[in-house]
Amino acid sequence: APAAFTDAEFYQRSFDPQEYLREFCSLSNAQGQPNTLLTQSLRNLFNMFSLDGLSGHTLIDVGCGPTIYQLLSACERFQEIISLDYTDRNRQELEKWLKNEPGAFDWSPVVKYVCELEGDREKWAEKEEKLRKKVKQVLKCDVTKANPTAPVSLPPADCIVSTLCLEAACKDLATFRSALRNISTLVKPGGHLVMVTVLQETFYAFNKQVFSCLCLERSMVEEAVEGAGFDVKLSEVQPYVPGDARTDCKAVLSLVARRRASTT
Repeated sequence: APAAFTDAEFYQRSFDPQEYLREFCSLSNAQGQPNTLLTQSLRNLFNMFSLDGLSGHTLIDVGCGPTIYQLLSACERFQEIISLDYTDRNRQELEKWLKNEPGAFDWSPVVKYVCELEGDREKWAEKEEKLRKKVKQVLKCDVTKANPTAPVSLPPADCIVSTLCLEAACKDLATFRSALRNISTLVKPGGHLVMVTVLQETFYAFNKQVFSCLCLERSMVEEAVEGAGFDVKLSEVQPYVPGDARTDCKAVLSLVARRRASTT
């Protein structure tokens, strides 16, 4: 594990989005082994975004990285999506796919997988087009700021989704708790938070770079979510396959919470 916390500037400098996509966003790796973290996450997101009441006008994706997998089920339930990430290269990589530019990552196998979960594998091109139309803005964000999108102020959304972001962006539990309070301002009272978080992970690595991760337990995440003004509605833990040299992740938490009407 890295000796030190890999901070925002380290991400800006050293996080290569194309290498990350190659390593973590294909359905199977170069050796043909299935990418369990991705397929598990896709199934969990499909289930969470199928829940009653998990729909509305606007969805904000907090810490999207260069990825769209977390929006594939969500885009069926929301009209407009705003994607937020800290690093310039991640936002550029995402824009490349949104604009269908040459050299953009090929998400079609992942999109087909989600379409199959939804019952029609053949609708994948339609879904890609739908998602491209619905992502209205890609903005810089910093979850450690009281207004994560400063200097821009966004009207609060019906839902925020955050996958594998906060545990990497926060150096300690206090920062994690405060980041959840910060992003809670992006969602309306009565709106939802959908999260996928790795548990008991201290690092993940790719392309000869090691990134730190805040080692979390399920209870820590649930308490931080409740402390940020949400009621946890669903919380499920699935073990992570042991023996992956790229990470020491032990389990993956999927969580849905609803923002309380009044912060008392």
